[in-house]
Amino acid sequence: MARRPTIKDIARRAGVSESAVSFALNDRPGVSRDTRARIRRVAEELGWQPNSAARALSGARAGVVGLVLARPAHTLGVESFFLQLVSGIQEVLAAGRIALLFQVVEDIDAECAVYRRWWAERRVDGVIVVDPRTQDPRPELLTGLGLPAVMVGTTATDAAADPAADPAADPAAATDSAADPAPAPARATDSAVDSAADPVAAAASTGPAGSRGRERQEGPAPALSTIRADDAGAMAQVLDHLHRLGHRRITHVAGLPALAHTARRMASLRAWSERHGLGPADVRSVVTDYSDAEGAAATRRVLADPEPPTALVYDNDVMAVAGAAVAAGLGIPVPARLSLVAWDDSALCRVTHPRLTALVRDTAGFGRLAAEELLAVLAGGPPRVRESELPRLEPRDSTAQAPAAY
Repeated sequence: MARRPTIKDIARRAGVSESAVSFALNDRPGVSRDTRARIRRVAEELGWQPNSAARALSGARAGVVGLVLARPAHTLGVESFFLQLVSGIQEVLAAGRIALLFQVVEDIDAECAVYRRWWAERRVDGVIVVDPRTQDPRPELLTGLGLPAVMVGTTATDAAADPAADPAADPAAATDSAADPAPAPARATDSAVDSAADPVAAAASTGPAGSRGRERQEGPAPALSTIRADDAGAMAQVLDHLHRLGHRRITHVAGLPALAHTARRMASLRAWSERHGLGPADVRSVVTDYSDAEGAAATRRVLADPEPPTALVYDNDVMAVAGAAVAAGLGIPVPARLSLVAWDDSALCRVTHPRLTALVRDTAGFGRLAAEELLAVLAGGPPRVRESELPRLEPRDSTAQAPAAY
């Protein structure tokens, strides 16, 4: 096995002391400009890279960002959202030569344990946190650890601000369920031990263009930076579209009830139905675990009701496709008797027959925005709330006028 080049090898080849090499590779004073250039040229010729473990021990950055998913593993295999999100995150990190450390765990307690371990081992410089909960221990934990973080999605604070956001507060909603439910400054970057210049500050300002989002100024300063999605605005687009088509019995096939964005969508649906004079028997939510199996099971249940819905809104593309298959199996034509809408657009929505009406958003851009915000925090920026672009509804073949009698 080939031996990795060391500072000693660079010093010998460049004809300088080891301390001079350390100064040059860390952009510290003590060597001339010409000597610094010669040392870096030799380091590149030898293929030298900084030792991340030594850098962590010395207090320098690890050059790694962490991402943990606390979801049932079987729900991740066919859902395209996280693949697109990660691709956007990776696009920004790769430009700054920063690695992404990814881990899947079973629940929120296991996720918190991972953060504690990463912090103790100085494994990561910061983390991107997904799936905010209505009761979420992670912001307090991460703030207490001093581990820089960015929360992706509707935050627990956003959901808690709406008293209707708690599914348990409304017995008429979510009665069908098949599932349980200011960062500290970054560590110092100076090091005299086998480490290179920190790429984070440069990457924070030179990430790929095209990640658009606006900063929200109102309200108290957040404890963690947040990339917020307007679930209420997106839900209103969907329901207004169905209402214009004459639909008055609408069921929302929601995801995991403990997630803040699920609660927000359910609360938005209830508020919309009240504004339009529709009761919980007409417009309601049922919860699942996001899987195709539970999406199909929920579809069968609601379509078996004495007065079934004329429109179904699914919280992801996988459940929407499964619902379309159930309707076909029951002999219910889409969209003549039943309209279907998917929350997230994907290739599945576009190749299914009929093609599914869906909310279209730049999920990769969502990931880029999150990564750029974390790099800004690591570079010393304050925590803030940034709003992602509102998705747009793309009407396709799966929605039409409500049937006259059904």
